[in-house]
Amino acid sequence: MKRSACATIDTAALRHNLARCRAVAPNSLAMAVIKADAYGHNMLKTAETLSHANGFAVSCLQEAIELRQARFIHPILVLQGFNTLQGMKAAAEHRLRVVLHDLSQLELLDSAPASIKLDVALKLDTGMHRLGFPVEQAHHLFERLGKHPNIKPTPWLMTHMACADELDNPQTPLQLERFTKYTDGLRAPRSVGNSASILGWPQTHVNWVRPGIMLYGSSPFANGDAKRDGLRPVMTLTAPLVAVHTIAKGESIGYGSSWTCPEDTRTGVVAIGYADGYPRHAPTGTPVWVNGKQTRLLGRVSMDMIVIDLTAIEARVGDQVELWGKHLSVDRIAQAAGTISYEILCNAGNLCKHEYT
Repeated sequence: MKRSACATIDTAALRHNLARCRAVAPNSLAMAVIKADAYGHNMLKTAETLSHANGFAVSCLQEAIELRQARFIHPILVLQGFNTLQGMKAAAEHRLRVVLHDLSQLELLDSAPASIKLDVALKLDTGMHRLGFPVEQAHHLFERLGKHPNIKPTPWLMTHMACADELDNPQTPLQLERFTKYTDGLRAPRSVGNSASILGWPQTHVNWVRPGIMLYGSSPFANGDAKRDGLRPVMTLTAPLVAVHTIAKGESIGYGSSWTCPEDTRTGVVAIGYADGYPRHAPTGTPVWVNGKQTRLLGRVSMDMIVIDLTAIEARVGDQVELWGKHLSVDRIAQAAGTISYEILCNAGNLCKHEYT
């Protein structure tokens, strides 16, 4: 059973953010990244809303198969690829494009029945050092795949940027230089750009771009501003006030008594906590929005509740409190809590009930 907190999903904002991606990278095809239940926004609902995307990217085979079972016919890129013969067969059966990133996958391919035919994307490590073959092996691997009986023509080439969210970081130009150098002469579709790359690095706008966090209305940049980036918030998280109190001067609030009232203080208790995905480490002062005004969190976040400052705010039990969304950027909340919007959206989106507008 879902609890009181509610994540309202603005489908028009989702479509706007995809349009923003296409406006910035007009000569690239857009593969919407909807892994992790679309960053907490519901994968199938998001895929339906973004059905005009050129394709979808997911993390694992299970996500991709769920899309196919829901009758989505788009190209689907499986970012973690496969690691068993059974997974390889499933990818072929469901017409998925799987990422090849590890020698163990090539060994599985070499032992596979000739009846299995796969679309693949060859992932090259240009400096992220997470998944991918050394970029220096690009020509050798591409030629090997071109002759492989289990591989359909033509493999894609792809890489991933480690520091694209920092516009003055020299790592991105270095990665792009490596990718260009070692794939020169290979005739294949390419995919490089994630959200930060799409908005900040036009050099990454190759055949396919992979918008992720930008689709959900959060800035991909360190200390970014989604509105400045032309993005609209998609998730608005709200929860009701369940109590209103006046706490006397000198009294403390919440576990650990970490915040003490400097004067008699009118407070409200909101039915949301870390069990609903609200960040536990959000400190006193984290902004919230009540009845047209910004106020702040007081004391520690509990499992089911937070306390907020209602000084000079007209509010009563039953009023809805916005934790982030239309009036408060999720990026501001993430910065206050010492985390990133990706984590906050995934946690709250996967724990709270959803409504769609």
